[in-house]
Amino acid sequence: MTDPPESLERGTRLNVFDFEREAARLLPATAFDYYASGAHDELTLRDNREAYDRIRLRPRVLRGVADRAMAVTLLGREHRAPLLVAPMAFARMAHAEGEIAIARAARDAGVTMTLSTLATTRLEDVAAATDHPRWFQLYVFRNRAITRGLVERAEQAGYEALVVTVDAPLLGRRERDERNAFELPAGLEAANLVDDATRRLEGGPGQSGLSRYFAEQLDQGLSWGGIDWLRSITRLPVLVKGVVRADDAALAVEHGVAGVIVSNHGGRQLDTAIASIDALPEVVDAVAGRAAVLVDGGIRRGTDILKAIALGADAVLVGRPVMWGLAVDGEAGARAVLRILLDELDLAMALCGARTLEEVTPDLIAPRVS
Repeated sequence: MTDPPESLERGTRLNVFDFEREAARLLPATAFDYYASGAHDELTLRDNREAYDRIRLRPRVLRGVADRAMAVTLLGREHRAPLLVAPMAFARMAHAEGEIAIARAARDAGVTMTLSTLATTRLEDVAAATDHPRWFQLYVFRNRAITRGLVERAEQAGYEALVVTVDAPLLGRRERDERNAFELPAGLEAANLVDDATRRLEGGPGQSGLSRYFAEQLDQGLSWGGIDWLRSITRLPVLVKGVVRADDAALAVEHGVAGVIVSNHGGRQLDTAIASIDALPEVVDAVAGRAAVLVDGGIRRGTDILKAIALGADAVLVGRPVMWGLAVDGEAGARAVLRILLDELDLAMALCGARTLEEVTPDLIAPRVS
């Protein structure tokens, strides 16, 4: 990441990178490092972004693009655009209104928010803030009663899908967090785990509190049978997040999931793992239309969203840019980031000769030159 400028005036926030630079200036270093960091040498973190830059487009011309629409149907519901907010922990470190501000920004932009299990706001309070569609991200705990309780609460609060993170039996080594001995600031907690004595996620010298929490609480023995169990206790559609292989994608479909999210956890788990966008085509082929396919990681421009759709994704999830908007200007900043991405997608569609997402087809992607 380039160094942030000394100052950044409001009028210069033209893209999500502007928000990131300003957030780096405004946030405490421990909070910024938590949001921004990746595992180990952060190679996958960088490659998630650079992989999109390596993809070139082959635009069509003279296609009559005066009227455009970017609506998509996911899990039986029509969405305004193929863009969702990815689950992110601890949003109140960025702004006092945290997850509620993100939920309202998502509502105003017409996109669905995915709330993290490790939110700093109770899932019921986020639901009360807006009746716009929401999904809930879930970890499977060693104590299955904790997981069952979260599922029941999500159902009762009106969440429409469960997103199960499957790439984190242990937390990846995020060395920035270890150097900072990351823990939640005073007054904040993992609010959805209020009955858990470890909800404060306290760290120690050279140790991240979140890393210790994962090691002690999450089910490292989780297998596909755990997905079957989860589906048996809920009426909500289940998506699995963290798939980067065709064989795992095929197994996910065999186990009845409603969707597969191609993800390497934002480069925060296994360093040198494949970039999400590079893993997408084989997952799309394996799923073969039997479930929804979404992708996250490295998306910073509307052209990135268009590239993901052209490579077979039904939709994308965006995380860090929304957090940068929140840090800079609260709800208004998060809303501005989402609108920038939607405006850029609309422009990219027009310039590629695509009036609808159905016209965002693989032939828009230029062959790669080795």
